Amino acid sequence: MASRRLPTPYASLRAGRATLRFYHDDALELFARLGSSRVDAIVTSPPYNLGVRYRSYDDTLPAESYHTWTDRWIEAAAAALTPSGSLFLNVGSTPTRPWTALDVAQTGRRHLVLQNTIHWIKSIVVEQDDAGSRAGLDRDLAVGHYKPINSERFLNECHEFIFHFSSTGRTPLERRAIGVPYQDKSNVSRWAAAGDDLRCRGNTWFIPYRTIQNRRRDRPHPATFPPKLPQQCLKLHGIDRVGLAMDPFLGLGSTAVACARLGIGFLGCEIDQTYLDEAIERVREALAARRR
Repeated sequence: MASRRLPTPYASLRAGRATLRFYHDDALELFARLGSSRVDAIVTSPPYNLGVRYRSYDDTLPAESYHTWTDRWIEAAAAALTPSGSLFLNVGSTPTRPWTALDVAQTGRRHLVLQNTIHWIKSIVVEQDDAGSRAGLDRDLAVGHYKPINSERFLNECHEFIFHFSSTGRTPLERRAIGVPYQDKSNVSRWAAAGDDLRCRGNTWFIPYRTIQNRRRDRPHPATFPPKLPQQCLKLHGIDRVGLAMDPFLGLGSTAVACARLGIGFLGCEIDQTYLDEAIERVREALAARRR
C-alpha cells in the first residue's frame, strides 16, 4: 500500500512531546492515506454488526457484506503496522449470535497471527472460600457492571474478547508492565523471576465500567470501552516501543484518552462528528488532568 500525505487533521492536541491527531473520516480512507509500516499499536473496537444503534453507521449489514468489510479493514491495519506491531481488537457478541466475535477473529487470521486471546471481565463473583484466607475477604464479593438478560436459556454476558494480533506471533511484550503482586509472598523467594514481587497478570482482565448517572450525558456512545483497557494494552505492548498508536474506530476516544495519559503519539478517525467532538473533549480533559 503506497503512502500518501495525510490530510489536515480535524483536530490536533499535544501530550508532552507527543501529538494526538483526529480525523473526521472513514477508516479505510485514512488507512489508504497512511500507507504501510507506520503504526506500532492499534487498539480498537469496530462495529459488531449486532444491531447497535449508532448515530451514523448501519450496524445491521448482511453477514457477507460485514465480513467483506472486516476483511478489508484488517488487511489495511495489518499493512499499517510495523513488523513488530500489535493489533488489540475488542469484539463482543450476544447470546443469540455467539459466533460473531470468533468470526471476526477468523477473518483477522487471514492477515495476522493471533498471539494472545484476552478476556475482558466486566463483572465477576469471588466467593470468600475460593479466594483463600490471604485475600482477607469477610464475605463473598460481587463486583462490576453488566447488562441483565431476562432469559431462561442464556446467562448474563459478563465478558468480551480482546484478540491480540501480530505479524508473526513473536512480538515481545512487557508482561510485568501490567503485572500484579504475588498474593502468596513465598513465591517471591521461590521463583527467580519474582524478585520484584510482580507476576504476569494473565489473559483475564477485570476492568469494570465507571458508574454513570445519565447515559446520554456520561456515555453517549452505545458501545465503548473504559480507557483503562487500551491503557493496559499499550503498556503490555511496551510504551517505549509505541511511537504511534491508532484507533480507526474512535467512538468516544478511549484509546486516545489512554495515549494522552501515557504521552503517546496517536492517530484516530471517526465518521460521526458528534462522537468525534465528544472524544476530543474527553482527551482535552485527560490532558488537563495530566498537567495538574
